[in-house]
Order: sequence, then C-alpha cells, then structure tokens
Amino acid sequence: MSWIQEISYSNATGQLKKIYNRIKGPNNTIDNVLSVHSLRPHTLVGHMSLYKNVLHNTNNTLPKWYLETLGVYVSYLNQCSYCVDHHTAGLRRLLNDDTKFQKIIDCIKTDELHHHFRYQYLEGLLYAKKLTLSHYNISESDIQNLRKQELSDGEILEINQVVSYFNYVNRTVVGLGVNTEGDIIGLSPNDSDDAENWNHS
Repeated sequence: MSWIQEISYSNATGQLKKIYNRIKGPNNTIDNVLSVHSLRPHTLVGHMSLYKNVLHNTNNTLPKWYLETLGVYVSYLNQCSYCVDHHTAGLRRLLNDDTKFQKIIDCIKTDELHHHFRYQYLEGLLYAKKLTLSHYNISESDIQNLRKQELSDGEILEINQVVSYFNYVNRTVVGLGVNTEGDIIGLSPNDSDDAENWNHS
C-alpha cells in the first residue's frame, strides 16, 4: 500500500466513506494513490478534482491519448513506476492499437521522441521534459516554440497542467512509498462529460 497509515474502504466512515463511494472501482476497489490521502480526505477531494479536470474533461481539445502520453513520459522521467504502470495501461486502452502503443512506449523508454512524434506533439513532449527536469530554465521562448507549432494558448495550458499534475502525483507516490498491491491497474474516471463523476472503471 504505502509507508503511512491508510483507512480501507471497509473501515471508512463519514466524509471519507462518501468520497470513497464516488471514486471506487469494481468490488469497492480504491487505488492506492487515492487511499494514501485517507487521513486527510480534503486533500483527496483536491487531488481528484485536479486529476479529473486536467486529464479527463471534455473541454480539453488535445487528444486524450496525447495527454495520457504526457503523463506516462513525465512519470518515466521521474522514475515513478506506479504511475507508469497505471497510465501505460490507460494509454493502451485509449489507443486500441498495439503497434502504435509499442512505438510510443519504446521511444519514451529510449527518450528518442523524434522516432515517433513530430511537430506540436514532439514540441509538447520536449516542453514536458524541460518542465519536469529543469523547470528553472523555462523561459517565454519555450512558450513561443509551442505556439510556432500551432498550439493555441489554451492547448499550451492543457500541456502545462498535465505535466504539473503528474509531477505532483509522482512525488506524492514516490515520497510516501505507494505501490500497486491490490490495485486494478489502469482504472480511471472515464466519463469526461461529467466533471463530478469520479467513479473509476
């Protein structure tokens, strides 16, 4: 589970139980990345609201598979195996194309993004790497490079928020020793049309 005390679904009461009922998966499963918040349920609400709106919201205009790819890449750069495992499974499901999926994973693992990505998708991943590993070197020219690839400012914000979210969650997971024991790998809140629907499937 993790290195800190957690409250299971069966032992949860009050506000925590209500939140768990909103996010649970099959057989009342609560992903460990979420149950690690159980001692402070208000942070779980914050986490889920951010996650759902950054990655699973119908108002995003970049393809969902690309946003998921950004998450896998950032998690790989941060050596967060928990998030790599979960979001790799999510990416595979979204793509529904094993050949394309394997090409993406291979170029992430070798960090040779140009072997598969071009133009705005490549530039977005390069920005993700810089924001993750050397954020202190980010300048307005990085945003201009994204604009040159015909990304709108709204899409640049989408990329920024996905990258920032995964840096947050990677550090939550790694910093508290969260593992995948008992998790159903790849569950996510897939109803992008309803920001309030946090149910995992």
